[in-house]
Amino acid sequence: MTDTATMVEMTGVQKHFGEHHVLKDIDLTVATSVVVVVGPSGSGKSTLCRCINRLETITSGTIAVDGKPLPAEGRELARLRAEVGMVFQSFNLFAHRTILDNVMLAPTKVLGMPKAEAQRFGLELLDRVGIADKADRFPAQLSGGQQQRAAIARALAMKPKVMLFDEPTSALDPEMVSEVLDVMVSLAAEGMTMVVVTHEMGFARKAADRVIFMDDGRIVEQNTPANFFDHTSSPRAKAFLSKILTH
Repeated sequence: MTDTATMVEMTGVQKHFGEHHVLKDIDLTVATSVVVVVGPSGSGKSTLCRCINRLETITSGTIAVDGKPLPAEGRELARLRAEVGMVFQSFNLFAHRTILDNVMLAPTKVLGMPKAEAQRFGLELLDRVGIADKADRFPAQLSGGQQQRAAIARALAMKPKVMLFDEPTSALDPEMVSEVLDVMVSLAAEGMTMVVVTHEMGFARKAADRVIFMDDGRIVEQNTPANFFDHTSSPRAKAFLSKILTH
């Protein structure tokens, strides 16, 4: 990608949960690109992702999004969260609202978008993720893969500068994983800046500009997908890959 504006910058970030040191000396710069974070369970991947939009507070260090330091709380934090879309393992859709209503809610309430415009935009986004025909359904009437695609559309409805994905396919049945990853691959191709925590190595190889390997709260290796998967230099990453790529 030619545009290399820095969208996320983490410097010297430490995070403790009580005695547990979860993130250790994290330095990370994400430009307009797709960064995929991999590593064993408990290595700090999800915590790193959740710190970027301050769902978790850091113990020390600094985080900036689009050149602005992360606000502590209040209106500034709400404004920042509007610029950083987040998709979780669980879909977190409002069960009593239709899929279209779920997508329209934030643009109308937070961005002040007129209802007719939000409806038009919402339908465009549902079409983009391949479920426009499900606009009037409720979440319980959709498959897990369709619900996750609706959750992606809902995050996109805020016109975010950065999208964070925290293991977005880990709660899905295997046959539904690809329909969600396909949407993410197309977002990557359109130039969306993304930080993706995932166990899906095929997605990392196909869509990432950079793969980050974490272990025990540290970034052990950062590399291109080709170098990471085929020529990794870190013994810890080699051991991790040998376990997951042989199954």
